Amino acid sequence: MSEPVTRQVEHTITVAAPAQAVYALIAEVGNWPRIFPPTLYVDQVERSGDSERIRIWATANGVAKNWTSRRVLDPRNLRVAFRQEVSAPPVAEMGGDWIIEPLSPGESRVRLLHDYRAVDDDLESLAWIDQAVDRNSRSELSALKENVERAHASQDVTFSFEDTVRISGSAKDAYDFINEAHLWSERLPHVATVRLTEDEPGLQLLEMDTRAKDRSTHTTKSYRVCFPHHRIAYKQITLPALMSLHTGVWTFLEDVGGVTATSQHTVVLNTANIAAVLGASATVEEAREYVHTALSTNSLATLNHAKAYAEGRS
Repeated sequence: MSEPVTRQVEHTITVAAPAQAVYALIAEVGNWPRIFPPTLYVDQVERSGDSERIRIWATANGVAKNWTSRRVLDPRNLRVAFRQEVSAPPVAEMGGDWIIEPLSPGESRVRLLHDYRAVDDDLESLAWIDQAVDRNSRSELSALKENVERAHASQDVTFSFEDTVRISGSAKDAYDFINEAHLWSERLPHVATVRLTEDEPGLQLLEMDTRAKDRSTHTTKSYRVCFPHHRIAYKQITLPALMSLHTGVWTFLEDVGGVTATSQHTVVLNTANIAAVLGASATVEEAREYVHTALSTNSLATLNHAKAYAEGRS
């Protein structure tokens, strides 16, 4: 009987930022959808000291997957070890380490190590994993470099905000309205067309054409991770011109008086397109205000329609 084939690979990149700052971004999994393009959402399932269990939704070779991992954080040595607890086929097992090495007070080297096996040690599957790990590792390290260095730049191009409404109804009904996005073109005036697929329960791919105030339409595509009946997290993978990143979470918190429904957004502006969209004299602050207003208008419209729907059923 042949020995299992375990692959070991390493990817590295140099970042113009202090090692401690790089470690902090990697250690806090809530940052991952913002800094790693393949990562859609990360849920911290449990935490005990420096050990944690997380569930990750991410794309691999363009296919959305999810898995559960254990991580051990070592802030003293700027190291994070990870091991998939439940892998997604064709991966049989996978683990590795993030290692951050200080090169100078303002520069560091990031090493990303992986070891993995394919289900049944199938060579075609192993080649698929090789390709996915290589593509995602290069993408993640490049994005990590860009985002850490941007955080140390002068322009404040990343911002977050939220909109909230109170609903005299149930969290389930409000959640259902947001979850049933395939009906939004009938239910929401600002949505022109919708295409929703859900090949795996709770993991949706939502593509829609949205109308702006000037009657123009723009197309967005998002992956959504749904947790009935209290949370829907999403990440846009096709974005309007002024955004290089947009993630968000719909939350529904029920109490004795009703439901607090909230739409939260995190945005990174695409500064290269500000002049083309808003004019040559437009500032970063004006672009922030423009994007904030557009997103907030649509969020509040959607929340208020969800409110009317839920209150009509209570």
